[in-house]
Amino acid sequence: MTNKTNNHKNGFPTKKHVEGISLVRISRIFSEFMSGFHFLDKYNKTVTFFGSARAKSNSEYYKEAFDLAFALSKKGYTIVTGGGGGIMEAANKGAYMAGGESVGLNINLPHEQKLNKYVKHSISFRYFFIRKVMLTFASQAYIFMPGGFGTLDEFFEITTLIQTKKIKKIPIILVHKDYWQPLFDWVQKTLYAEKKTISKNDMNIYRLVDSYEEALKELTRQDKS
Repeated sequence: MTNKTNNHKNGFPTKKHVEGISLVRISRIFSEFMSGFHFLDKYNKTVTFFGSARAKSNSEYYKEAFDLAFALSKKGYTIVTGGGGGIMEAANKGAYMAGGESVGLNINLPHEQKLNKYVKHSISFRYFFIRKVMLTFASQAYIFMPGGFGTLDEFFEITTLIQTKKIKKIPIILVHKDYWQPLFDWVQKTLYAEKKTISKNDMNIYRLVDSYEEALKELTRQDKS
């Protein structure tokens, strides 16, 4: 039988060792939160874009995200994304090409996400949940382009925070009805009408639009109200 280190007893971590690991992790988490809040504090009038990292540069969704970010940048908005490829790159590129503020909140992953070249200002996070808080904290509006599980996760989390009044009501705009409508047909029919698991007002938290022009018009209207 091999000798155990002083940090282990009978093959298991001791209470002292676990407490040491916890303190290190808590310190990292606190430091990462503070860095994120400090980084974002200097940006005003921000819009966060969500959407698939797999969207190709010649796709309709990529082009729509670029056009919307470009137009919003021209109106003085700071564009915030997760800093990766696909829709994130499209939005950052739109801001970059418009001469506006292009911000990326990156996540450290061993084999995946790399910061796209159109990000002007960036910060990287170790922890997904801190990055999610920052993406939520960052903005006065949220744009959801078509995406996968990550996009849906962000959408339902932000919607829930607004539903439960943990954050104030902020415009959530989902672009491309052809993509999103089946999901929200199910929300209305099953969650609301049949199962009564949400209220009618909960479906007013978000807004579906068909194009970037409609999204721009909706944001401009919200901005004036």
